[in-house]
Amino acid sequence: MGIKSRIALAIVAATPVVAHYEGRNLLAYLDPVGIPTICEGWTYGVRLGDVATDAECDQKTLLALQAAADVFERWVPAKVIAGMDTKSIAAFLSFIYNVGPGKTGVKDGFVWLKNGRQSTMLLHLQGGRIQPACAQLSYWVSAGGRKLRGLERRRAAERELCEVAL
Repeated sequence: MGIKSRIALAIVAATPVVAHYEGRNLLAYLDPVGIPTICEGWTYGVRLGDVATDAECDQKTLLALQAAADVFERWVPAKVIAGMDTKSIAAFLSFIYNVGPGKTGVKDGFVWLKNGRQSTMLLHLQGGRIQPACAQLSYWVSAGGRKLRGLERRRAAERELCEVAL
């Protein structure tokens, strides 16, 4: 199976995980760290008072998962992706959907940490060490400096999905 097919299947596998843990809200609200959010965690250009339809939410979720897949493909070597189980890839796509790539000086994420270094998770993946990369999911359970029970549950589910074929 080619990389593009593997990624497409991983997006399909990640969709219910994202939907379950993000929840769908057709009316914009403030997320736990105060960011205006709509649908399944969509934050781009959202203002309180915005309203979306189910079809718009479906489209936003697909776009965001594709963006997560683009980040994953850009930073994880093709030979590593080729050897990964689709479910493991889906777990990382759900994670990237939730935290993003990160940005030096701004926000920790899948690629970049606030301190300018790359994430340990990414470094493990780049080295082909899938199990240690999956284990890193358990450390990403805080938002806004607070440990959140919802993130603990989500990361446990992502880790289980990630490790199912190891």
